Amino acid sequence: MHDIDPDRVIDALREAAALDVMPRFNALQHHEVMEKKPGDVVTVADLDAEHRLTALLPGLLPGSVVVGEEAYAKKPAILDLLEQDRPVWLIDPVDGTKNFSEGNPMFCMMVALVEKGETLMSFIHDPTQNRTAVAEHGAGAFLVQSGKDEVRLHTPEQKPFAEMIGQINFGCFQESDRSAKRDKFVKIFGTVNRLRCAGHDFLAQSLGERDFALYNRLWSWDHVPGVLLLREAGGHVERIDDLPYRPEDRVRSLLSAGSKECWEDLRHVLCAD
Repeated sequence: MHDIDPDRVIDALREAAALDVMPRFNALQHHEVMEKKPGDVVTVADLDAEHRLTALLPGLLPGSVVVGEEAYAKKPAILDLLEQDRPVWLIDPVDGTKNFSEGNPMFCMMVALVEKGETLMSFIHDPTQNRTAVAEHGAGAFLVQSGKDEVRLHTPEQKPFAEMIGQINFGCFQESDRSAKRDKFVKIFGTVNRLRCAGHDFLAQSLGERDFALYNRLWSWDHVPGVLLLREAGGHVERIDDLPYRPEDRVRSLLSAGSKECWEDLRHVLCAD
């Protein structure tokens, strides 16, 4: 494990939030919101925050490199760095960009440090509440909030299905089955909805405010930070096809839950005919 002070990463995230993100929240001009492709929004806040973090983070670990969401949009081959041996900082400068662009506070900023296929550290920063969830492989998960004591995160006991709040991406299922699956799961679970922000979803699960999520179309910057966070808080996150999840995976169907037992129960229900 590299000797990196988590506070320095938090400071970098807070700096980018204060200078690049929050001044644009509810203040974006029309020309500051663009589309990378139809329906895929990016803002100047995403671009500027990633630029700042790309400049700051490698200085914390000599020899490390950066893979950012917006850099990938311009140069997809950058994702190949995750297959190499050098430490990689994964950056999602604004996760939940659509929410951010609409003035919805359900957005966050995420960073993870990955080396040789293993996620070593992750950070999910919620700039509207100035709080950061921090996880370190084998050392637990914590919530750091300005002016308050650091709190260790533990996922709660499993609830009955009828009380669970979760997210299901129905793209995981055959198109012909989606309508029936949607009707079925709405009856089984208490609430099925999407936050449109993976970072907040993982954070809420780690805090016990949400209970599960079934993700589709995995992206490293969207899911790697939250996977480590939830695992270190006591949760269980794996692919439903029983193959191990890897940071570089671009596969479908990642299921997260508060415990392995809950994960198994959920997979049984979600995968049943």
